[in-house]
Amino acid sequence: MRTHTYLPAAALLIWMLGTKSLNAEDWPHWMGPHRNNVWAESGILESFPEQGPKVLWRTPIAGGFSGPAVANRRVFITDYVTSDNVKVANFKRNSFTGVERVLCLDERSGEILWQHEYAVKYSISYPSGPRCTPIVDDDEVYTLGAEGDLICFAATTGEVKWSKNLPDAYNTKTGLWGYAAHPLVDGERLITLAGGDGSHTVALDKMTGKEIWRSGTASEQGYAPPTIISYAGVRQLILFSPDHVRGVNPETGAEFWSVPYEASNGSTIMSPVRCGKYLYVAGFSQRSLLLELTSDKPGANEVWRNRRKDALSPVNVQPFFADGVLYGFDQSGDFAALALPSGKRLWTTSQPLADRGQDSGTAFLVKHQDRYWMFTEHGELIIAELDKDGFRELDRTKVIEPSNVAYGRDVVWSMPAFANRHAYIRNDDEIICVDLSK
Repeated sequence: MRTHTYLPAAALLIWMLGTKSLNAEDWPHWMGPHRNNVWAESGILESFPEQGPKVLWRTPIAGGFSGPAVANRRVFITDYVTSDNVKVANFKRNSFTGVERVLCLDERSGEILWQHEYAVKYSISYPSGPRCTPIVDDDEVYTLGAEGDLICFAATTGEVKWSKNLPDAYNTKTGLWGYAAHPLVDGERLITLAGGDGSHTVALDKMTGKEIWRSGTASEQGYAPPTIISYAGVRQLILFSPDHVRGVNPETGAEFWSVPYEASNGSTIMSPVRCGKYLYVAGFSQRSLLLELTSDKPGANEVWRNRRKDALSPVNVQPFFADGVLYGFDQSGDFAALALPSGKRLWTTSQPLADRGQDSGTAFLVKHQDRYWMFTEHGELIIAELDKDGFRELDRTKVIEPSNVAYGRDVVWSMPAFANRHAYIRNDDEIICVDLSK
């Protein structure tokens, strides 16, 4: 542990114990400690100071869509350093050269403690940088680069314990939008989308990188992160590909059930959301699907699909389910509430972002106690109330500049981390630590 030279060890210990007693917690991977976008800390402000919340530190970084992970007084973030102009859509898959980096920062100061870099050529759309949030698990940290470089590091030193390039290992190619499905640690397994024949999803020994199992074939990898639920008395790994939704045994990869799905342009992005006894998935072009899970054994039956006027087609933002209502941003950029299982829209508004919906409008959504926090593509934090009756904004403040371009507008498309009563937020120029304590 690095400490400031002026802070005695005893004082540091007292400070750390005091911090723990106030219910501070880490944000060790995508969507927080329980992978559910719930921020459970106490002592958080209820409105912003007139001059905005204090920025405790700023550290220069390069481009990327990946969010930070925060654990054990360290912040982990990935980026892409290149001299090429990468603020383009790049649907023609032109090549760009540069290096991906993994950075470990001191949580208190933003000082870079260690970094690792490797050369990589990008041929993906939106080539600004990596997509996947690092995963901190005990003494290891795992990163997945945009072209499929999967690496396990010693979290404290940056030593590479093992690495694997997924396209090479599984004889496949990177999807149009790169490797964007956040891997999942489950016990001794690291589960990730790989691609290739029979290896759409693979489980690796998290300590060695050796394959434990492989499962499924799909026309494309897709981008939907795997998720684990417990239902019918069984733990089920739910996998959403461009061709199907499947439930498999997370220990063996053996399939429990499968329901066909037809994605638009291979775009399965959201992680499946369990809504009581139902599962909801959707993608571009109103390709929605609601499944009812069977209670006597692992299985799922279709309830409805492709609701054109209702439903919800998430793109950049993982939707949130609470009290029978699914909240999320549609492909249109509108923010909406969806009643389940009916699939009926309860309300729709563009107000978190603009006067009218904008293509792939983005505001990442996190629940904190009886309120919701959003981080918008404009670089703003919003505190709001949500229920079946509507969206009510309580406060808003700008904390960082949008540094990328999409659909002809300036955006920042990176999910923050919320830990230690702070928000850790990045764009393509810097990562900042914002004080949100009461």
